[in-house]
Amino acid sequence: MQATTGRRAAYFDLLDIYLNDHLAGATAGQELARRAAAAQRDHSGGVELERLAGEIREDRTALADIMAALGIKVRRYKIRAAWLAERAGRLKLNGRILRPSPLSGLVEVEMLRLGVEGKASAWLTLRTLADRDGRLDAERLDRLIARARRQAEVLEGLRGRMVVEVFAAR
Repeated sequence: MQATTGRRAAYFDLLDIYLNDHLAGATAGQELARRAAAAQRDHSGGVELERLAGEIREDRTALADIMAALGIKVRRYKIRAAWLAERAGRLKLNGRILRPSPLSGLVEVEMLRLGVEGKASAWLTLRTLADRDGRLDAERLDRLIARARRQAEVLEGLRGRMVVEVFAAR
């Protein structure tokens, strides 16, 4: 009995760390998506980025809901650190001081794509656990996995168009 209790505690502790790390990443991703959508509002991918920013916000909420269902407390310090890291990422050296670099939008879309891939991995992990943990909704996770895959495809299409826009004209 004590070994089972120990395994359950270890499972919970690992899941706590894992999901809080992903929630921190989702926080940074949400901020990046919002900023990228605003920056691209008048460009070819602005509408797509605006829609994706809303979905990324919803996905972060879904993760927080899943954590609540599992009884996992949000580690606010990780959220604050991710928020600050995203803000610090805006200070990148991109070869321009007074105006945005043409590379900024492309790099932001690539970073969003990486974030979406990480989110998809988290959904896949949770989907695997759903077979053994009845607190996880397998159908909801299947929908989140499908949405993350679609988001990655949209971002890849947008990235391809931006590469042409940024480099072909130069």
